[in-house]
Amino acid sequence: MQHRMLGPDLSVSAIGLGCMGMSEFYGPRDDAESLEVLRCAVDLGINFLDTADTYGPHHNEELIGRFLADCGADVKIATKFGIVRKPGEYTRSIDNSTEYMRHACESSLKRLGVERIDLYYVHRIDSEHPIEETMEGLAALKHEGKIGHIGLCEVSAETLRRAHAVHPVTAVQTEYSLWTRDVETEILPTCRELDIGFVAYSPLGRGFLTGRFQAGSQFEDGDFRASLPRFAPDNAAANGALVEVVRGIAAEKGCTPAQVALAWLLAKGDDIVPIPGTKRIKYLEENAVAASISLTGPEHGVLEQALANLPVSGERYTAEGMKGVNA
Repeated sequence: MQHRMLGPDLSVSAIGLGCMGMSEFYGPRDDAESLEVLRCAVDLGINFLDTADTYGPHHNEELIGRFLADCGADVKIATKFGIVRKPGEYTRSIDNSTEYMRHACESSLKRLGVERIDLYYVHRIDSEHPIEETMEGLAALKHEGKIGHIGLCEVSAETLRRAHAVHPVTAVQTEYSLWTRDVETEILPTCRELDIGFVAYSPLGRGFLTGRFQAGSQFEDGDFRASLPRFAPDNAAANGALVEVVRGIAAEKGCTPAQVALAWLLAKGDDIVPIPGTKRIKYLEENAVAASISLTGPEHGVLEQALANLPVSGERYTAEGMKGVNA
């Protein structure tokens, strides 16, 4: 597995592993299976694990803590704070205050069983607290050795500039894939101007780009995709046209649609690190292979033409969820 740089000095595997689904949002969880997936990821050379204190809540960090206790490998951990939830509830609030930040960081360190978090993100921006205040608090945590690098999630270019002026930001994490390209307008260019790495979550469109879901697909209980606009029957039917193009390239190339989607994203720049999530070893192995797949010029051309002619139907999140993006 090749490595890529996030910012000037954080080296991680070219493909990371998003761990959220091991705890919730994508149906039932199975800790034993998830631990096997984590072990397999390290064996495949994936050393960049992405979690957050709100996943579970707290369960995901505890799961990774169990894994790290027996891992013995050099694994880079990214986690997040800022989304506050009570166990058993989805209702959430946002808190970027320095007091809550410190409490959240100490709690994450304990759950993960580590002395330092490699990359600590602000999960969502709290309009009640200026980003400058938040960055000063994060800078203090870094000075104390509790975190190694600072990241921001789903921020606007303006917010990113203001934050970076207080303390260097190492990475921005935002959704980016064949069906979510908003970042190409302002965020990605700003990251490159400031030498900030880019971490792409949901690079497979929450599984839709793999071709596994069609219009009318049924989801397991607890799978939040059932509520997402892009998976609604009419939108899914329209978005299926893009998936068919990806399928066609994959068939000719002798690979999977997921590998085509990841190869396309990796080719967008060596400062981009996708973090596809999975609870299955089969899909983990498939995703890891994508790091060695290259698309030809004509294949890129087919995809770009499809993206220009096949607009994506539906928002990324519900109306409430969209309030937290580009903040």
